[in-house]
This record gives sequence, structure tokens and C-alpha cells, in this order.
Amino acid sequence: MTLHLPDAHGTLRAYEPRTEPLPTLRATPGSAFTSRTVFSAAHVVADPYADTGPDGPAAVDWDATLAFRRHLWSHGLGVAEAMDTAQRGMGLDWATAAELIRRSAAEARATGGRIACGVGTDQLTTTTATLAEVRSAYEEQLAVVEESGAQAILMASRALAATAQGPDDYLEVYGHLLRQAAEPVILHWLGPMFDPALEGYWGSSDLDTATDTFLEVIAAHPDKVDGIKVSLLDARREVDLRRRLPQGVRCYTGDDFNYPELIAGDDQGFSHALLGIFDPLGPLAAEAVRVLDTGDTDGFRALLDPTVELSRHLFQAPTRYYKTGVVLLAWLAGHQSHFTMVGGLQSARSLPHLARAYELADGLGLFPDPKLAEERMRNLLSLYGVNQ
Repeated sequence: MTLHLPDAHGTLRAYEPRTEPLPTLRATPGSAFTSRTVFSAAHVVADPYADTGPDGPAAVDWDATLAFRRHLWSHGLGVAEAMDTAQRGMGLDWATAAELIRRSAAEARATGGRIACGVGTDQLTTTTATLAEVRSAYEEQLAVVEESGAQAILMASRALAATAQGPDDYLEVYGHLLRQAAEPVILHWLGPMFDPALEGYWGSSDLDTATDTFLEVIAAHPDKVDGIKVSLLDARREVDLRRRLPQGVRCYTGDDFNYPELIAGDDQGFSHALLGIFDPLGPLAAEAVRVLDTGDTDGFRALLDPTVELSRHLFQAPTRYYKTGVVLLAWLAGHQSHFTMVGGLQSARSLPHLARAYELADGLGLFPDPKLAEERMRNLLSLYGVNQ
């Protein structure tokens, strides 16, 4: 049963796959969480039979995509839809994202699941959009999300980053959107490690200055901000930021490097969660949060801390390609029948990277059917010419 996995130096190492998943993966999903609000940003499942290419329109397998969302909801997790994890701006075009939002929101209503959806400006194809055009693009997407009945997540905009001349432009655009939002939204600060086009967001490359502008936006409209999602991969900065938030505004960690400690919190507060890594960790993450609900912080950390090595591997630089590892693990876990991604992004990570992702996930017992995962990994290795 040994697999021979390649490393970055071209050397093969023997690995013995485990034979049983974690007991928590076989457990019956429990009740809703009481101590934290937790979203998993969910990936989309591509249609492997679609005759399209990296520059063509996205082709989605809707049945498999919605089935994965039902999997997350069944464990009590909320779904953060049409976000970075769904390859927004990296293979998922706005027309398909709008359809995804409508379908997922309808499925959420039918199943009683919680959902929040990304609002951006990615329908803009010009690199020289005006501020008025950026506002209009945001408004169009906000209307789609609100009409679907989902909560809105105002995502960072490449177009705004390219157009804004300074902090005042961000204050104007976000203030305009928050004033007209029907319900409180989540503001999303995605760092340039996830998207280089967002360098200097909030009007400055100095993060202290950018943070002040971000907080100014929130302070002007605290009743319209449910919370903030911070994806800067800097635990200390997130803690400092959440301590400065107005009363009632939540911090949703998007830090896929330091999430256990940020969710656990300290004597001055904690972060809720909106994480891409909870896509492959769904059942285990849910079990950990239920342990935290009992007040057992040590038990929560004992379950979640061992997953950090896998998360840091998936999100290693270039961080924006973490989706490839997420989809690999979904395929190995049996949530989809193939390892194909919209935009051809399955080619974005090397075979040694994918092999290590399999090894770490299998070591954690994440696969409901370890034998299936082993067989699929063996087939992938053979496809790359690694004889077993």
C-alpha cells in the first residue's frame, strides 16, 4: 500500500497511507455553534466536459458545487459564496458568479443554511475605470446579492485600487455603498499576498495608515457593518485591529496561518471566522468549534492546532494559488469526481506541492475514505509519470 511521493528535489519518498479517517469525520453533525460565527469560503466544482479554456467563460458543475455547500451546512458552517476561494477573478467571471450567488442562496433557503456572498467590481474589463464606474459596478453586484436574500460581503476591488488617488476616494466609495446597503455587511480587506493588484488598498502601502482609513469607514457607518474580514496573515495586526473596532462590529479572521489562536482569542476578545482553509477542514473545524462552545479552549486548540501545517502549506507563496490544493483535497475526499478547475488552475501548483498536501491531509485523517484518496493520488502520480 506504500505510495512513493516526490519532493522538490525530485527524490521519491515512501509514504504509508492511513487506513481510517478521524472519528470526528464519522460523527453525526451537531447543533448550531453558540460561541462563534463561522463561515467557510467554498470552492466551485468545474464541469470537466465543457469545451472551454483558461480564457473562456467559466463552466461549473452546478450539482456538485451545490452538494459541497450542503456538506458544509450539514456541519453547521456558514458558506461564504463567490469569494476568493471560488476563484473570483481567477477563472470565475462575474456572469457565472452571479448565477452561483442566486443558486447557492436559493439552496441556503431550502436547507436553512447561513450564506454571505461577495460583492465586487470584476465585471469591469477596463483598467481605467472612473470612480463613478467603480461605484456603479459595486451597486450592480450588491443588488444581485440583496435580491438573493444573502448577506453581502463588500470585497476589495482591483478597479478601485487602480483608480483611487488616496484615502478620500475609498471613504467616498465605501460610504456611498454602506449608506444604501439594506442590511449590515461584512467588509473584506484582502492583502496583496492573495492578490497583488490590491497593493496599497485603503489608499496607502503603509499598513498603519491603511488601517486608520479602514477604521474611519467603519466608524462613520457602524450600524451598517456587521463585521470585518481580515486576510493579512499577520496575527498581531489583526488582534490590534479588532480591539479598535466599534462595539458590536465583529472581526472575522481570514488568517489561514494563525486561525486557531485568533479564534480562541484572549482576555480582551476573539475573532469569528471566514476562512478558505475551512473548505477542506469543514467537519474537523466544526467539531473544534463545538468543543470551544463548551468553554474548552485547550480542547479546541488540540483539534485545530495540528491542521496549521497543512494550511500554511496550501497557502504558501504565491498564496493566491491556494485554491489548487483546496480542490485537490476535495477530489481526494470524494466531494467531486475529478481534479479539474475553472481557468485550468489545477496546473498552478507543482506535483511535489500536491503530494505534500495529500500527505499532510492524510496524516490528519481528513479523508472520509482513505482508500479512495490513496487510489486517486496514485492515479495522479501515474499521470505525472511517477511509477508506483
